Amino acid sequence: MTSRVSTPWTTAWEGGRRPAPRPLLAMFSGVYRGVVTTHRWLYRTGVRRARAVGCPVVSIGNITVGGTGKTPAVELAVRTLAGLGYQPAVVSRGYRRRSRGVQIVADAASIRLEPEDAGDEPFLLARRLPGIPVVVGANRAEAVQLARDRFGITAVVLDDGFQHHTLVKDLEIVMARARNPWGNRHLLPSGPLREPLGALARADLVVAAGAQSLEDAPDVVDAVRRYRPGCPILAARYVPIECWEAQRVRPVPLAQLAGARLIAFAGIASPLGFQATLEEVGVHVETTIGFRDHHWYTERDLTALEAQAAAPGIDGLVTTEKDWVRLRTLRPGRRPLYVVSVRLDLLSGQAEWLHAFEQACRKR
Repeated sequence: MTSRVSTPWTTAWEGGRRPAPRPLLAMFSGVYRGVVTTHRWLYRTGVRRARAVGCPVVSIGNITVGGTGKTPAVELAVRTLAGLGYQPAVVSRGYRRRSRGVQIVADAASIRLEPEDAGDEPFLLARRLPGIPVVVGANRAEAVQLARDRFGITAVVLDDGFQHHTLVKDLEIVMARARNPWGNRHLLPSGPLREPLGALARADLVVAAGAQSLEDAPDVVDAVRRYRPGCPILAARYVPIECWEAQRVRPVPLAQLAGARLIAFAGIASPLGFQATLEEVGVHVETTIGFRDHHWYTERDLTALEAQAAAPGIDGLVTTEKDWVRLRTLRPGRRPLYVVSVRLDLLSGQAEWLHAFEQACRKR
């Protein structure tokens, strides 16, 4: 993999190696642990109280930094609630957005904000879920209240909500990578953990993403059995469902990519996961170029990518739908640029998934 952001330290993060943390990083990790522990203690003891919003609240989150499939899981959660007869909305912080305060990304009729103001993931969810309100705001309670007052929604899906304690949540779904799920098992900034593994005790459902079966996710299974015995663990994979050529915005059958020699690029937490998805449909990935997660592309980036794709035998470029959101306004290049969209497909535990939603809805 060619990466613009990898360092030996971040490689150790993700690769599961556990070198002794550098003294300065270890100090900051200790401070971070104290902040996280105190924050959780305040809510657990009732010093601070979570707010009930009067409708089912489903949280999709993780305990590591990025790359666990939260966005497709949010989409699946919305479709599940709709199938149960609810009118759901998506509420997100809107990471790295340009706008401030609580904003409506999409209403029941149209998308109202550009990706720069919405955040790439909320915009993508609005695009994938037409007719579903999407609201962003650092204050999730205000965002939920706005969605209820404005759209009359009857359920909420919180995007990246596991560390958010200000709302009463009826279902906590934790996403984890099937392989090397916890990296080096150190807390930020020494490692990728946002909380100690013991936080899994709050989970109602754990999904191992990128697994054909639970045998592909032994570390996830071991951790859940240790910290949350009896919690259902589901295996899921990413399934390509749509492809189009960006320059002409025309659909391309996925079968047409089989055998193509393409350069993949992605500004997501796990570019190699995207490469594996492409290889499953027969794409010959010449190389994968990784950008920083949530990277907003420039003309210079695309020029450099075009230069690499001009090499003999290369048929073009390919990227994710999330990356396309962050480059869609740039001038198209001459080489074909394919965009692949995926969904999360549960390979085990479909009954447990549905039962968990039914139980959550009964609480309200």
